[in-house]
Amino acid sequence: MFVEIRTYRLKNGGIPEYLKVVGETGIAIQKRHLGNLVGYFASEIGPINEIVHIWSFASLDDRQARRARLAADPDWQAFLPKIRDLIVTADNKIMTPAAFSPIGGTTQA
Repeated sequence: MFVEIRTYRLKNGGIPEYLKVVGETGIAIQKRHLGNLVGYFASEIGPINEIVHIWSFASLDDRQARRARLAADPDWQAFLPKIRDLIVTADNKIMTPAAFSPIGGTTQA
């Protein structure tokens, strides 16, 4: 299993608008293609104006295929302009959960 952790730094004050449009439209499109949403978060303490969403995939090939289907979806392409200008920076990490992680994993400590 692989976990993708996507972190977006938004424009100052952009979290409410971002969460509104993602909640109304974007998340359904993402779930249709990406599958297992582990969590979706907005920062409260620490770096401000951050959104973090975490998805799990069976393999890197699974992730690549799912991301390609999402990118090709006309609904997703129509949705992207609603959030694109709210995002200042984006960071992406691929991680493997430890064997004792609640979501399961195989990485040995």
